[in-house]
Amino acid sequence: MSDWEIWLTIGVLAIATAATRSSFWLVGHHINIPKRVQEMLRYAPACALAAIVAPDLMLVNGTPVLDLSNIKLLAGIVATIFYLLRRNMLQTILFGMGFYTALRLLHVF
Repeated sequence: MSDWEIWLTIGVLAIATAATRSSFWLVGHHINIPKRVQEMLRYAPACALAAIVAPDLMLVNGTPVLDLSNIKLLAGIVATIFYLLRRNMLQTILFGMGFYTALRLLHVF
């Protein structure tokens, strides 16, 4: 891409971001969202996070690896179990990253 195409892309994306974010301020009080839709939107952040994290845990070099040789998946499973036991997100992040680092450094699999 040439320089002007890059700047054009950045400009268009900035305008699109500003328009979508400001639209709620401009017309947000005029729109009534049904209760059912509001209930479903409650789960949107968790779904977005899962859509980002799951491929990183399950894919190795672009192919799905769902066995114990995939240390990212193994660390993710162990971190999930840790969270279910402790219910503390900061501890889970530290524990999961520590477990993943230990697996990576020890070359267990």
